[in-house]
Amino acid sequence: MGNESSTLVDENTRPSVLEARTVDAVAKYIKEKHVRRIVVMVGAGISTSAGIPDFRSPETGIYSNLVHLDLPDPEAVFNINFFRQNPKPFYALARELAPGQYRPTIAHSFVKLLHDKGLLLKHFTQNIDCLERLAGVPGEHIVEAHGSFASQRCIDCKSEYPDEPMKHAIAKGEVPFCSVCRGLVKPDIVFFGETLPESFFHNRTLPEEADLCIVMGTSLSVQPFASLPSFCKDGTPRVLINRERVGGMGSRPDDVLILGDCDDGVRKFARALGWEEELERLWEEANPNKKAREEELAPPATREERLEEEIDRLTAEVDRTLEISDAYQKRVRRKLDGPSPESNRVSGLAHVFPHLAQK
Repeated sequence: MGNESSTLVDENTRPSVLEARTVDAVAKYIKEKHVRRIVVMVGAGISTSAGIPDFRSPETGIYSNLVHLDLPDPEAVFNINFFRQNPKPFYALARELAPGQYRPTIAHSFVKLLHDKGLLLKHFTQNIDCLERLAGVPGEHIVEAHGSFASQRCIDCKSEYPDEPMKHAIAKGEVPFCSVCRGLVKPDIVFFGETLPESFFHNRTLPEEADLCIVMGTSLSVQPFASLPSFCKDGTPRVLINRERVGGMGSRPDDVLILGDCDDGVRKFARALGWEEELERLWEEANPNKKAREEELAPPATREERLEEEIDRLTAEVDRTLEISDAYQKRVRRKLDGPSPESNRVSGLAHVFPHLAQK
């Protein structure tokens, strides 16, 4: 298990489960066969539309843009031995990659929709960006094969490190140290020279239980993650949403290829399922800056109306305060029968707005 032919299946070969090797046939299979155990496997390709670069693309990838960090080679920034000697380059990069700066993509929301519908068995990801979590996929349904920014610990004594101090350190580009042994702290991202998380090996054969496999945005070139689709049983439909065919995808009669942009492929899949509007709504809800964006996109007239309403409210509040003050001063004048109306007015305002008393 783990090795399979990369030869594309003959177009004349009939599927054993699906009616045809098409998106519509997969949608029909999901609905009519009451599919409830879908495994999803993703890579950096589902996050690029969020603005997060992948690692190896020429000129635009992360590794090609690390020259300013003065590294012996680009991959050293994720090398545990180099990190022990000099953790500063990693934290300079972490400041740019940490969660909270990027919005989940439509592909992340599609995984959340599968979960909401009770169809997601497990989501396997090579990404460290936590965008699945930000999209609302529960952590217990995620296997972060290469770790992520979701947690952190000391590299020496393995003590866990609190979230808030970690966020502060990353935001400042500073290196955090363990409060127990003063060792270096790093996010639970798998560096070169470290083993994959136990959760990956514990769940690695889970695709055997799936009745549908969806692979998105990955080259399937890094082992052992690349072997995951091969654990699906023969006859289990597998869908690839990717810019190009990868691994052994397309080598089985029930493989369906949706080649092109991941977001476009996900929308096509959701349309076939009748979920498109629901998916778009879910994606919009995943926008952490939704309120600011709505205000930014509001028609000018609406903003002017809000401004006028705020001015009217403040004016009314001042008038009400002045009326209270006038009534108060009338009572004072009746008792003291002395101060002028103007001085009494200022004195009354000082009673409500203490900073006026200093003038």
